[in-house]
This record gives sequence, structure tokens and C-alpha cells, in this order.
Amino acid sequence: MFDEIQFEKINRLPKYLFAEIGDLKMKLRREGVDIIDFSMGNPDAATPQPIIDKLCETAQKPRTHGYSASKGIYKLRLAMNKWYKRKYNADLDPDTEVVATMGSKEGYVHLVQAITNPGDVAIVPDPTYPIHSQAFVLAGANVEKMEVVFDEETFEVDEEKFLADVNEALENSIPKPKFLVVNFPHNPTTATVTPQFYEKLVALAKEKRFYIISDIAYADITFDGYKTPSIMEVEGAKDVAVESYTLSKSYNMAGWRVGFVVGNKKLISALQSIKSWLDYGMFTPIQVAATVALDEHGYVPDEQIIPRYQKRRDVMLEAFGNAGWKMGKPNASMFIWGKIPESCRAMGSMTFAKRLLQEAGVAVSPGIGFGKYGDEYVRIALIENEKRIRQAAKNIKKFLKKVEEENKNG
Repeated sequence: MFDEIQFEKINRLPKYLFAEIGDLKMKLRREGVDIIDFSMGNPDAATPQPIIDKLCETAQKPRTHGYSASKGIYKLRLAMNKWYKRKYNADLDPDTEVVATMGSKEGYVHLVQAITNPGDVAIVPDPTYPIHSQAFVLAGANVEKMEVVFDEETFEVDEEKFLADVNEALENSIPKPKFLVVNFPHNPTTATVTPQFYEKLVALAKEKRFYIISDIAYADITFDGYKTPSIMEVEGAKDVAVESYTLSKSYNMAGWRVGFVVGNKKLISALQSIKSWLDYGMFTPIQVAATVALDEHGYVPDEQIIPRYQKRRDVMLEAFGNAGWKMGKPNASMFIWGKIPESCRAMGSMTFAKRLLQEAGVAVSPGIGFGKYGDEYVRIALIENEKRIRQAAKNIKKFLKKVEEENKNG
């Protein structure tokens, strides 16, 4: 009798394409198949011990067991402020320009809920991390998709084209877009930008009057001398922009759910306000432990995490290349955005990912799940060790030979 009752907000969401791969992966595992899993960006190493020790120490104090501050305890917000000063020479007010969130994903969704009116338009690059667009859909807004164009060897964004495409979207969309989402190093493509890109983008935002939401979740994971820029480095950026950051990848703290949104006071105030209604913040011992992660004398990602991902990247590019799957070399993030081998490209990314899983025991994320411009690619997370990577390459080599034989035989 309740069939006529519809949940329009949920109905606006597309089918979650990654669920198909997840279900198939679980089915094969139950059947005893050994799956080499590159499908999720879930760090496989432990959280650094000093952070764990601080959590345990603080959790022993009963006074830390009550409700916390929804915007984050002051010492954690101050630690984030100091992190930005050290890394980017950016000054932030820990009271009015920093919010601690339960992971950057929660912070991003709550921010969008707070600042979006029904019918607003947001420009979101395609392909994209799905929540970057779906948060606006859930808020009743419309999304203007824009292709991310980058060099397939270096993964450097074509910055002039990107800015020109933003300008075109601003001119042609009705109503005029109010928000632009940027995410560099980019998930899923790993594409990167220069500091000059943000200078031009901030100038454009001031001229055309729109807000920028920047996500630098993979800021610390960089290779070969590349350094991730922050929009907060640009003079006047706080007039038009906010930026999100997370401890998930940099500190192997994905399950801890510690993130931040910083920048424009008006947007930060809106986020603080909605969070005061919706949550009581993270468990206080987690927040105290997170200050240890951000402390200037503490854990250093580029000494302990980056070498692990760089080694895996190099081994994968060599081993997969020898197996017949050549891919470009990213200079940031914990993924490889692999263009599907030419012999398999006509399948599309979903069929390719399914067959790779079923016939080679290798799980990857289909590019179509990130948007229509991702269908010739798959995202490969660097979360398996070198031995498993080499085994995956052997399996893939056999699979590609099988496909080539199929193609020859029509």
C-alpha cells in the first residue's frame, strides 16, 4: 500500500556501478578464488604507532568520553592551521576558517548541504570521484559536467583548456553556476596542476563571481619531485574558495575518519552551523591523536608512506607493461589511471573489469563509474604488495592473450 510513496532525492541518484564489481568479487571469494584487489583506495599499512598510542592514552581519561565539539576541538583546528602554514605558508584563523570533519567526504557533503539552494548549478569535472557530483544532486542542485583533459603520459592537466571550459560553462549555463569543484591530484585520473593554475582560477572566480571547492585528499602522495599546490597559497583565495583535506591517505587513517575544510569564512560558518545541528564531532581521543599526526615533529608521510606507493607504481608499470598493458606514469596519488589495452577497449570499462575479475582474478574499478569520460579507463589502487602486483601481471598477460585469440577468430 506504500508503493506510491516515492523518495525523490534517492531516485535522483544513479545506480552505484561499483556495487556490481563488489558483488562479483565477494561471490568469487566465497568460491575460493584468490582475488588480487586493486579496486578500492583503502591503505593496507598500519596507522603510525605514535598516533595509536596517543589515542589509547587519551581514551583512558573518562572526561574525553562525552560529547565533543562539532567543529573540532581547538587544538586540532590549530594543528591544521599550523600544517597549512608550514606546508603552504597560508594563514588560517582556527576559529573562523577551519572545521574538523568526520573525514573529508562527510565534510564535503555537509558543506554542500549547507550552501546549496534547490536549482543551483555546480560545475564538476568528469570523470570525478562520485560524491563530488552526487552531493549536489542530493542537495537538489544541478550538475554541469566538464571533461578533464590531460596528457596521457605525464598526467598534467591542460590548464588553459580547463579554464576556457569553465568560462564557457559560466557563459552558457542557465542559471549561472554558483560553484566549481576542483580535485588535484585528481581522483580518479591522478592528473595534476601547477600553482599558476590556482592563481588564474581565483582571478576568474573573482571576476565571474562563483565559489571554488578544492579537494586535496592526495596532497601528500607525490613522486619524482612533484609538489601538490594548494589554492590557499594564492593571495585572496579565501575570498572565493574552501579546501578539504584528510588524514586518511597521508597517515593510513582511513577508518579513523578525520578530515578538514578550510578557507572562506562565509562558507566555513555555514558548515559549522549545519554540523552543530547534525553531529557532535569526532570522538575526542581520535581528535587528540590526530594532532600528533599533524605535529611538525611527528610522523612524516614522505619518509614512510610515499616510498611504498612509488615502489608499487614503478613495479606495476614495468610488470603490466611487460604483460602487454602499457600505462602512463602518474606523479601523484595512490592510483594508476590505466587506459584499457587496445584489444579490450571496445568492451567498455565495466565489461573489461568484470572479465578481468572473473578470468584473471584481478579487481579494478571501471572508469564508467566515475563518469562518461572514464569509460576507456580503469582505476587501479596501489594497495597490494610487489609480489601480488607481479602475480597480477602474469594473470593479465594470459588474459590478454586469450582476448587477442578471440579477436582473431572473430
